[in-house]
Amino acid sequence: MSEDNVYTLTQPNDLNWRPSNLMQIPNADILGSLASNAMGAKLWRFPPMSASTLHRHVTSEEFYFVLEGVGRIRVGEETLTIEKYGSIHIPPEQLRQVFNDTESEVLWLMFGAPDDEIVPAEGGNPKDFYPLDPVQLPPELDGVQWP
Repeated sequence: MSEDNVYTLTQPNDLNWRPSNLMQIPNADILGSLASNAMGAKLWRFPPMSASTLHRHVTSEEFYFVLEGVGRIRVGEETLTIEKYGSIHIPPEQLRQVFNDTESEVLWLMFGAPDDEIVPAEGGNPKDFYPLDPVQLPPELDGVQWP
């Protein structure tokens, strides 16, 4: 944090990469260490033939931005392809699942706001976030074992 509390700074070596709880996707919480209550931001590295959970948010909206590779995401019943530097905004309540059905890693930057939602890992109701089986893979990964 700056001396006069005007800003906080994260350098690449400050990032703590860890696997996500259910799907083991490597991610780094950019804003978690900076104590932002207004929004959350994470980097997510999707290995080849991998997927995040099929989930939704109750109050948070999310913004997804592809930094490296070609992103794939399903929103509801629709599957979208997002080119490098492309993005998508998803409001609360919409089911979504990011996945990678290519042979190359894909790096996403994801922002969520507000960041005060109580997620299942913190005591929130899992059915609010996972109305369907959260570890089911999209049809594009049929036959793949992940995680």
